[in-house]
Formats: sequence, structure tokens, C-alpha cells
Amino acid sequence: MERTYIMTKPDAYKRGLIGEIITRIENKGYNITDMKMMNLDEAILKEHYAHLADKPFFPEIVEYMTSGPVVGMIVQGDNVVAGMRSIMGPTDGLEAPAGTIRGDYAKDKSENLVHGSDSVENAEIEIKRFFG
Repeated sequence: MERTYIMTKPDAYKRGLIGEIITRIENKGYNITDMKMMNLDEAILKEHYAHLADKPFFPEIVEYMTSGPVVGMIVQGDNVVAGMRSIMGPTDGLEAPAGTIRGDYAKDKSENLVHGSDSVENAEIEIKRFFG
């Protein structure tokens, strides 16, 4: 059974969409095996977004991701990494197809409601980062 890390972002909380995201995960047949609400700080964001930490727009990411709580989840199921990436849709909500979380609800590329691990290896790293 494969695991992945899914995190709703502050805009999902502010817009009351966390339940909708959880429903879509469960309706797909995946199991949420652990979940917690957190407030992130710059240190963990520098670790999580290390590939972006030296970009000029990184302070905007920090401002956005610290603007409200996030919900981290460990989600389990067959081919769950690829399946969750499909449910979420492309990063840019304006390019995401209808029927995906981002296609139905994201306002733009930056406020895109949800993060999901992009590989099994990264999922395990992210699960350890946020769940110990």
C-alpha cells in the first residue's frame, strides 16, 4: 500500500473547503491514516520549499503559507501518489480541468488550495517532516 502527503493550504481553510477536499480523497477510495491542523513557520517552509527558497518570490510563499492554518494528511491507497495528483489537477488552477480540486476551486497558480507529494520518495520525506 502506497502513502502520500497531502496538505490543504490556508486558502482552503479560509474558504471552508477542507471538508470538500477530504470528501474527494475519501470518495476516490483512499484512506486518511493521520491528519493534523498546523500553523507553519518560515523554518519549516524553507525546508519544504528548499527548491524555491532562493527565488525572489519565496517571501510571498512564506506570507501565503503562514497566513492561516493548514491541514496535513497521510493518505494511503493503491497508486495514491499519482491518483492524488490527478484529483488535485495541475498547479495552475486556471489550467486545471473541471472536476479536479484546483480546476473547480483554485483562483490562480499561487492560491491553489492543496499540496501533494510528487513521488513516493518525496512523500516519505514529507511525511517524516510533518509527522515525525
